[in-house]
Amino acid sequence: MAQKDRECPTIHSSNGAAHQDTPPCVLTIFGATGDLAKRKLLPALYNLMAQKLLPDEFVIVGYGRRPQDEGQFRDGFAEGIKEFARLDWDEAVWNKLKERIFYQQGAYNEAASFKTLQDRLDQLSKQFNAGPNRMFYMATPPDEFAPIIENLGQLRQGNNHADGWCRLIIEKPFGRDLASAHELNMLLGRYFNEDEVFRIDHYLGKETVQNILVLRFANAIWEPLWNNHYIDHVQIVVAEEVGVGRRAGYYESSGALRDMVVNHMMQLVSLVAMEPPVALTANAIRDEKVKVLRAIRKFSPEEMVKYTVRGQYEGYKQEEGVAPDSRTETYVAMKLWVDSWRFSGVPFYLRHGKDLPRRNTEIVVRWKDTPCVLFNDSCDKLKSNMLILRIQPNEGFALRANAKVPGSGNDIRDVRMDFDYSDAFGAEPPEAYERLLRDALIGDGTLFTRRDEAEAAWSIADTVLEGWKNAPAPFSYKPKTWGPAEADEFMAEDGRRWHEPGTASDATDS
Repeated sequence: MAQKDRECPTIHSSNGAAHQDTPPCVLTIFGATGDLAKRKLLPALYNLMAQKLLPDEFVIVGYGRRPQDEGQFRDGFAEGIKEFARLDWDEAVWNKLKERIFYQQGAYNEAASFKTLQDRLDQLSKQFNAGPNRMFYMATPPDEFAPIIENLGQLRQGNNHADGWCRLIIEKPFGRDLASAHELNMLLGRYFNEDEVFRIDHYLGKETVQNILVLRFANAIWEPLWNNHYIDHVQIVVAEEVGVGRRAGYYESSGALRDMVVNHMMQLVSLVAMEPPVALTANAIRDEKVKVLRAIRKFSPEEMVKYTVRGQYEGYKQEEGVAPDSRTETYVAMKLWVDSWRFSGVPFYLRHGKDLPRRNTEIVVRWKDTPCVLFNDSCDKLKSNMLILRIQPNEGFALRANAKVPGSGNDIRDVRMDFDYSDAFGAEPPEAYERLLRDALIGDGTLFTRRDEAEAAWSIADTVLEGWKNAPAPFSYKPKTWGPAEADEFMAEDGRRWHEPGTASDATDS
């Protein structure tokens, strides 16, 4: 693993403006006393400050319901930065950031609390010369989104900061089905323009995810082969080593499909299958992603059940907050087809689960087998070529190819050519939230989900959820295994095997 004292890479914005100045701003974090703020947001802001990517005229206001002393609030964030920040602790950087961190107690559903907040933001803006720009980060449970948006919208209607911008960053889950996502979009549209809304998906901030477009469209070796003439299938896996733990209450009402597949994994599908955009601009890229989501083959709910396997790890029902007769899935495998000219007939296999053997997120592009006519004696040793994109951990990619073993014979063995970001560039890649926070601050929406993207993904998930209502209960699987046996049978029916995450081999390869 790369050491923290290595050279720190520059964060580049999506449009190539590596050194575009971050404008003065007052950032308000709703839900500032939660884990997300402590583990991700403040460490990311600290890293940005350490890299001189935040202006001096920048203020952070934490907003929460619980009473809290401002000094204790800052101390709590210092602990989070020391534990979770990518860069080493620097007292000078912290002192500069600390004096810009404040806390405001208030309710999410009371207009009076938001008027008090507005007065505080105006006062701090004058104190630090931060100007009229306002960024609001909604790091709360999703049931708080609507009252926050409503109260911010009401304030904005009488806002006298016409010369500044106002932006919202909204965490997932964005709705729990198509109807609720559409309703939330309608509420946002009542008060904010689409270019002011940043629906965050932290996977899009990961270096390997961003590199998919570069890998595909900046390398002549890949683009001619990236289609149904050469690709046999694509696998996308998001494996988590831990169970639901303290999130059991939330997870019981969500499940694996809503929690992971409808957002992170659908974004990965769209990046793998999209056509080249006309430009590297936010809307040009998102236009192509939406086309992929709309091209995913539609099935009836009854048909969709045939293309999914859901599981639940043994012991889930004993987690605190879980119903004893729960049918919530902690594992899901599914098969999709993108009915586009490029990928017609190429299946996409997705699987995600909790309490699996290791934590890995990977995309595997597997090419078709070569004809077994030249190497008849070694035919059983020929492996399919695979490109493995490692999203986490150890970001990078690997290519599996066949090579001759040295010697007088004609023995063939598969080899792996590997690229690792930390090794190649001498530093750990920036954390996803660093990139995404800065992009939102400079107004670049490329790595955020657009309204029609969110609804297109939910239209797919809705069909699955509807089919599951009348389907059997999830299959059981033992913790620290790769899911229920039915998922392996699901692949075997197509004559294929799951790739084993973290390796260059299939699960059954020798």
